[in-house]
Amino acid sequence: MNKALGMLEVLGFSVAIAAADSAVKHADVNIEGIDCNNPAAGDKAAIPLVVQVKLSGEVANVEAALSAAKQRALAFIPEDAVHTSLIPRVAPGMMPLLTNGKVKKKVRA
Repeated sequence: MNKALGMLEVLGFSVAIAAADSAVKHADVNIEGIDCNNPAAGDKAAIPLVVQVKLSGEVANVEAALSAAKQRALAFIPEDAVHTSLIPRVAPGMMPLLTNGKVKKKVRA
């Protein structure tokens, strides 16, 4: 089964966490990964961190999750600092790549 992939990019880690929390509370989706990058303005940016949250699930659920996440993010940052995108059917080989990034899950022994 091919899943849909939703990507939310926002400025700030705390904004990303709040938005991701809203996404998973509003729809049946999985958080596949979180990644960080520097904004185009670098250290001169008001919030010098871009965070991408990657969500997967059925298309309708991912759409609902992205909508909820965007609305939550807009409570903290302006609309031009919130970006969403959706791939309705991700190629199977892409899913393992979603966990690659700077933010790693820690496994407890």
